[in-house]
Amino acid sequence: MKKKTLVLGASENPERYSNMAIKKLKQHGHDVVAIGAKDGEADGVKIYKDHPDFKDLNTVTMYLSEKNQRQYYDYILKQKPERIIFNPGAENPELFELAQKNGITPQNACTLVLLSTNQY
Repeated sequence: MKKKTLVLGASENPERYSNMAIKKLKQHGHDVVAIGAKDGEADGVKIYKDHPDFKDLNTVTMYLSEKNQRQYYDYILKQKPERIIFNPGAENPELFELAQKNGITPQNACTLVLLSTNQY
């Protein structure tokens, strides 16, 4: 099943895990949208610096540190994804709890591992 996924903390740098996730998500047939520190592109996916509204968002996969996530709390909750994946280094108990309170499933996991093991 295709799951529209927002990569938050996206980077054009192919050595960054967010960039690898964009490629791997596309390889698995998922629709990918991305937000990063600056406008750009990764594997044909436009990276937005602003906060566009995305329709039918299933998953937010987080590649930002806890302190850099705060500015996105309201935005994420407004998007109403089904889940948020907190990749290693992006764990955030505060947003984890906020997600739960708003009917969003939070998950401390690695997107790349989930995809590689068909658990995405």
